[in-house]
Amino acid sequence: MSEEKMRNIGPKSAAWLRQVGLHTRADLEAAGPVDAYMRVRRAGFRPSLNLLYALEGALTDCHWQEVPDERRQELVEAAEAAIAGLPLPRGQQAAGPVRTTIMQPDPDDTP
Repeated sequence: MSEEKMRNIGPKSAAWLRQVGLHTRADLEAAGPVDAYMRVRRAGFRPSLNLLYALEGALTDCHWQEVPDERRQELVEAAEAAIAGLPLPRGQQAAGPVRTTIMQPDPDDTP
């Protein structure tokens, strides 16, 4: 973000956003918080969910910690859906099904 200082957007976040082509508030508004977050992720940076909340707060002019829980959940679900659609990194296979093993004591092993 180069044109103006936006709420919740610090120097590091602003640099990430500039590097993915989001230079102004209008650019961020056009992209929306989830798309902006995903652009940063796809660029190879490792943002936490706090960036997602900060982007929402910047657009709604509230502190990122004041974003309502319901809205946070919507943002996280949208981001997770977008992340699931990303291709796997080169050389990695998709994870197989998760299996849970519950160990039961053998009835013959009494102390």
